[in-house]
Order: sequence, then structure tokens, then C-alpha cells
Amino acid sequence: MHIFKFKIKTILATLTFMLVLPFYGLSQESNLGNWLIYIGSKQLKNGWNIHNEVQYRNYDAVGDLEQLLLRTGLGYNLTENNNNLLLGYGYILSENYVGDTDKKVSVNEHRIFQQFTTKQKIGSIGLSHRYRFEQRFVEEDFKMRFRYFLGLKVPLQNKPDGNNPLYLSAYNEIFLNTKTSIFDRNRLYGGLGYQFSKQLRLELGYMNQFFETSSRDQINIIAFVNF
Repeated sequence: MHIFKFKIKTILATLTFMLVLPFYGLSQESNLGNWLIYIGSKQLKNGWNIHNEVQYRNYDAVGDLEQLLLRTGLGYNLTENNNNLLLGYGYILSENYVGDTDKKVSVNEHRIFQQFTTKQKIGSIGLSHRYRFEQRFVEEDFKMRFRYFLGLKVPLQNKPDGNNPLYLSAYNEIFLNTKTSIFDRNRLYGGLGYQFSKQLRLELGYMNQFFETSSRDQINIIAFVNF
């Protein structure tokens, strides 16, 4: 009974913040963009795994490139499916507008990162925590950043066979720099997902990414693929 009450409260709270997000975005300078995301995972022998990721981020619905992100890494499961250590590399191409003009400047970034991911279950609700430390080589500048991700996955069906493909997804991720201007950004996301098989699930969601004085809104389309 306590788990059931917790589940209902969690669903209501998540739906509430999903409804509040658009109004929060309107209170700051905000534009609606679109992120197309592919996240892949390949399980190897003896607990090892490979992570690969492609993100195509647009300033608008499609065609106005904001950022292209390519990321890969080698991970190891400390325990089966629950605790994972990963060492990774990312390449990021950013197309930044110059002031209020239509001109863009290309910025290249190479990134090394280390992360620890742990997962928990509270009844049928899944929680995930990710701690990531990044070393960023942005053109001729070097930066470091810490990120903490808290994710929530709530099944929306209760079939007798335990197969509940439709689910609600939500997360918050905060980014902190190691130097001055410690707060970098925060991402708040809510979406609806469907588990087609053990190998494939898709999500459609809304994310607000806010900085100190401005924010951006994105529609996210995410494909998770396990090989």
C-alpha cells in the first residue's frame, strides 16, 4: 500500500512539473529547438560494455544546427545491470551565433570523461544516478566540469505478465564548473516512452535547459538501442 501511494504521488508530481515547464521557460528568454538523440549499448563478456551516442541538436525544428555530439566509451559492470564505471571520449561541434546576427562561428571540442552510474528499484519505479567528471578541450582552452544526473522511470501499465512497455520518464541534471562561475547549466526533462523489445525503446519528451540569465526549450526524440 505504501509503495502504491508513493507511485501515485510520484506520477502526479512528475506530471505537474511537466505542465509547469513550459510556463517556466516563458519567464526567461527562451526558444524552442529539437534534439535527435541515439544512445547505444553493446554488452561484451565478463561485465564489459561499449557505449555509443549521437546527438543532432537544432536551434529550431530541424535544419539549423546548434550542436553535433559524438560520444563513445568503455564501461564495466561492478554488479549486474546496477553499477557501472565508464571511461569515455566525446567530440562536439558547436555552431554558435555571433551576437544578434545571422553569422555563425564553429567551435570544436574534444572531451574525456569518467562516470559512475547506479540504478535502484522502489517497487516498479526505477531510479538512476549518474556522476560524470569531464575534461574539456575547447579550441585552445581547457575546462573541467562535474555533472550529476537523477532519472526516474515510472511504468504506466500493470499487466499480469509484468510486460509494461509504456512508461513515464523524467530527469534533472546539473552542471558545475571547477573554476569561477561554478554554475554552468541545469536540464529538466519529462517524456513518454515505449519499450518495443529488450533491444529498443523510444522516448518523446520536453526539456528545459536554463543558465544564469536565459533558458532554451527542446523537444527531444530519443532512441535507446541495446545490441
